[in-house]
Amino acid sequence: MTRFSPSPITSRQPRVGVFIVLIALVMVFSLSREVHAGPTRLPFAPGEKLIFQVRWAFIIAGEAVLEVVPIKPGHNKDSRHFAMTAKTSSFVDIFYKVRERIDAYTDGEMTHSILYKEEKSGRKSKKVVIRFDWDKMEAQYSRSGETRKPVALQPGSFDPLSVFYAFRFFDLETGKILRAWVTDGKKCVQGEAIVRKREKIKIPAGTFDTYLVEPDLDVFGGVFDKSKGAKLKIWVTADTRRLPVKIASKVVIGSFVAELVSGSKIGKIE
Repeated sequence: MTRFSPSPITSRQPRVGVFIVLIALVMVFSLSREVHAGPTRLPFAPGEKLIFQVRWAFIIAGEAVLEVVPIKPGHNKDSRHFAMTAKTSSFVDIFYKVRERIDAYTDGEMTHSILYKEEKSGRKSKKVVIRFDWDKMEAQYSRSGETRKPVALQPGSFDPLSVFYAFRFFDLETGKILRAWVTDGKKCVQGEAIVRKREKIKIPAGTFDTYLVEPDLDVFGGVFDKSKGAKLKIWVTADTRRLPVKIASKVVIGSFVAELVSGSKIGKIE
């Protein structure tokens, strides 16, 4: 998600950029701070790569990839690096070409974010950086070199990408309420979601035992506040990996479905 209150979408064409909003909502709602006592094991490892196919109605709108990036020599070894890339399909490129990359860095113990970068090209371009100053408990947002006034942070706040990886340390169970503090550099908000039920689903990557999670969209604007009865559903595996394998939404520009099609270094796909 590029921001917590997305600008209204005027184009009726399918956009992978909307998928960024959707997958980031998974991240926003997936970390239960009530049980966060610091990770003791890793449910993911450098080299993990998850590839999603995004469909808008019956159209293949594009592809999104989530990666745990190995730390390069010369970089801070006490940090973690996560990346998301997204691109529209060749068909959608004709109407609304999007290429987007997000890089997020946390401390080595996965207790808070330290840097967030986003770069988008295509019909619209932008470069965003969020810098975290934990001595001052502030985050500062800049876009194309223009900085905003810093926003106050809550202890243990994450950016919209790294929070997803932080959540994967915790168990899910039916009826559980999930809460998280997340910042986009413009505000620091706490969202909620409920774990609705456990169910098996079949997608291109295989059959998975999952939990269905539904976020509360009332705190969000833009895409969601213009859709009567807007809904977002997220299926997360019920094992120790807590992989997001399917996301379905109903928003102002139609219904989107994103499904995991392949992955590496994630163990056996059942």
